[in-house]
Amino acid sequence: MPAEIKRSVSIAGHRTSISLERPFWDALKEIACSEDVSVNELVRRIDGARDVEGNLSGAVRVYVLAHFRNKSAACAT
Repeated sequence: MPAEIKRSVSIAGHRTSISLERPFWDALKEIACSEDVSVNELVRRIDGARDVEGNLSGAVRVYVLAHFRNKSAACAT
């Protein structure tokens, strides 16, 4: 498995770091670009919608997976 890359983001005025594998960072950038928002803003939205029990890196991975699954399902219909 590829090594994780740690990056800092600001959420509600607080700095935090997220560790993701490069393919997830690339996918997150692609999604942010398609929604015309910054990666930081997209992460802020994901953080606001996530389950309190999970961690932010995991929530980002699940969001990316769900995004592309939904996109794939839309193409199949």
